[in-house]
Amino acid sequence: MEIAFDKLIRLQNVDSDLNAALSLLDAVPAKLEAIDHQIKATAEIVAHAKDELAANQKKRRDLEGEVKDIKAHVAKFKRQLNDVKTNKEYAALQKEIADTELKADKIEEEIINEMISADDIEREIKAANGRQTEEKGRIEKDREAILREQQEFETRKAALLKEREEILPDIPPDQLKLYERIGKRLKGVALSPVTDDFCSICQMRVRPQVLNDLLGRNALITCEACGRLLYVQKPPENEHGPVEIVDNPDKVDDSPAE
Repeated sequence: MEIAFDKLIRLQNVDSDLNAALSLLDAVPAKLEAIDHQIKATAEIVAHAKDELAANQKKRRDLEGEVKDIKAHVAKFKRQLNDVKTNKEYAALQKEIADTELKADKIEEEIINEMISADDIEREIKAANGRQTEEKGRIEKDREAILREQQEFETRKAALLKEREEILPDIPPDQLKLYERIGKRLKGVALSPVTDDFCSICQMRVRPQVLNDLLGRNALITCEACGRLLYVQKPPENEHGPVEIVDNPDKVDDSPAE
């Protein structure tokens, strides 16, 4: 039975490239999600600062409302001074007015502190907006690069699938079935070349008899350790035919000419 080693090897190379392309494609959604997360994160920084400013402004309005109410009470107490009958009542009302005005002063100090905080928050918003604009430009460039890569991977995938379909008819069905069964079990790698009498993938030494059978290329033999199909690369050939292997290239042929 003729073994389609060359076709199987080519198929393995195509499948390896195809698996790599599919793996890269599978990673694209996560990359795009990370980009979206970065955009969201920069937007959240600005939004958080704006929320702080809104809270600051609300607190100032509430405090200003308290001061207004307190001053209204002070004005009422001052009007009542004209109606008191005794010095004791007058003194008590004066103390009430002083305490109330002191409370208003403290709240006004708090308002000033909130105004200072508002200035800091506004500077923070301005800086955050600047960072957001800068980050948005960089992030969009990253997104465009990822989308370009995705298109390249899709193009590569389509080309590899086409090449794979062209190879399949040239491989005997039983050999193809064995290749696919092993590849499915071993993460897509069904073949392993023999290098220096060892399986290149698992480094198991290949027995001499097995190596001889592989050199003959007339049987499909699996590695005793990893279970992949073993093969030996054909020796290189030049345009004049097979390369001659000379034991001693410096030796001069002194045999008589015929």
